[in-house]
Amino acid sequence: MAGEMVAVAGDDINMRAGPSTGHEILWKLDAGFPLEVIGTKEEWLQVRDFEGSRGWVHKKTTQRAAFAIVKANKGTDGQVNVRKEPDLSADIVAKASYGVVFKVLQQQGGWVRVEHAQGVAGWVDSRLLWGL
Repeated sequence: MAGEMVAVAGDDINMRAGPSTGHEILWKLDAGFPLEVIGTKEEWLQVRDFEGSRGWVHKKTTQRAAFAIVKANKGTDGQVNVRKEPDLSADIVAKASYGVVFKVLQQQGGWVRVEHAQGVAGWVDSRLLWGL
């Protein structure tokens, strides 16, 4: 499983400092948050997020569905464009800030068709996302 991508399967899931419920809770994660598996111990996954933070989550709290997170514009008010088609000249249907999570629907030539939990769908340049 190491090197594989998973996503959080529910809301308010604990990322812990070690592979058991006895370890300190480092963060609470919400549904769809993408994580890279970097190790395993029994039913626990050691994971890394898009900022490089590491922790442990129980395997049952993850899913294999593809999700990605906006990695561009950290520390700024900048937003990435979500476009109607996979083309820089296509109409913008929405904008997304650093840390916004999307479900991945399709990949095509350096573009990713994504859908937000609120239902907005469109295309984002893959270089602006993490989790693919």
